Amino acid sequence: MDRTISETIFSDSCKIIPGGVNSPVRSFKGLGLSPLIAESGLGDRIWDADGHAYIDYCLSWGPLILGHAHPSVVRACAWQMAKGSTFGIATQVEMELALKIASHYPSIEKIRFVSSGTEATMTALRIARGYTGRSKIIKFSGNYHGHHDALLVQAGSGAASLNPLATSKGVNKETIADTIVCSFNHIEQFRALCRSDFAEEIAAIIVEPVAGNMGVVPPEPGFLETLREESTRIGALLIFDEVMTGYRVHLHGAQGLYGIDPDLTCLGKVIGGGFPAAAIGGKSKFMDSLAPIGEVYQAGTLSGNPVAMRGGLVTLSILEQDGFYENLFAKTQRLVRPIEEAIVRMDLDACIQCVGSMFTLFFGPRQVKSKRDLENLDEIRFSQVFRYLFERGIYIPPASQEAWFLSNAHTDEHIDYTVECILSFFHNL
Repeated sequence: MDRTISETIFSDSCKIIPGGVNSPVRSFKGLGLSPLIAESGLGDRIWDADGHAYIDYCLSWGPLILGHAHPSVVRACAWQMAKGSTFGIATQVEMELALKIASHYPSIEKIRFVSSGTEATMTALRIARGYTGRSKIIKFSGNYHGHHDALLVQAGSGAASLNPLATSKGVNKETIADTIVCSFNHIEQFRALCRSDFAEEIAAIIVEPVAGNMGVVPPEPGFLETLREESTRIGALLIFDEVMTGYRVHLHGAQGLYGIDPDLTCLGKVIGGGFPAAAIGGKSKFMDSLAPIGEVYQAGTLSGNPVAMRGGLVTLSILEQDGFYENLFAKTQRLVRPIEEAIVRMDLDACIQCVGSMFTLFFGPRQVKSKRDLENLDEIRFSQVFRYLFERGIYIPPASQEAWFLSNAHTDEHIDYTVECILSFFHNL
């Protein structure tokens, strides 16, 4: 595969952009390849700068649930851009998207838009601390909630490869002193924390209800219910980080799928329809802590950007159509099930875990319930399968602890070809 143009672009980028990329996991570090340089995308495929096509299972890390350049989204956003791409002033479309989201999430009575998932989770913590007057936060190892200081501790996603605690340099110890880390899916450990001497200092519990940033890890039965029960008992706010799971596992998110009512919800990715958008939503009594009503400050020049709001509104309207999720999940199972069956039949040290339209193929562990199960993750095998698929025109997330995604644009032909390639890789083992 001749990638001369892509390699030249990356080399030039390294001279002006740290590492040549604007987000670390894009660098293909440890994969023995120069990174993909995207040129265009349509439906379930992307093309690189050299003209090579790839079936895309990364989908911009999840937002493109309709695939690349969906005609309805393109038309709506082009129309909006012709009217004005940004105002820094309130618009009708942001109100319409807010109402749409609230109609899907009964836990959301009010919502505030921001531009990134990091902003959303950072603001959610600030609301929790402002409302409760408390300082401590409980998070779960392997859950990633963005790159702000207070939560960059034992995180998942790209941060997991930095050091054993996944805590970035430049984060003051004082900043994370009030962050308590608990094992994901460890009910008794969490319950013990909520019965400790500092329980009355806990402002919030934040969790990915389905972990996606250490690969897809579903909650064990009773885990989310325990979070809801204990947070209510001690007067702490329960925050669901649904930046990834929102609209990916259910029209009503993971909270709808599992029947849990969180106090605050963080959303992102899908709600922008492919444009930068995120949000914090929840009960009015908590959300009214935000300025200009309350004394918890949050602001952003491009928050509620009208192009992103328009793209999100069109996208969510399509997701509401009859049969959309049934079709999307059927496509996902068309890919996942034969791989799962092959792993069992061949007795491989591997597993594939799936919730909704998110899934991850792990090499090494035979089941992943928490970050501890990733200690024997086979990074060499992942590097091999990534390269094997990449060379055959299939693009998966370039890191072992990430979720893969399906869109309704993926064709049966491309799904079947992907399965064929993965099973071929298994046989070559």
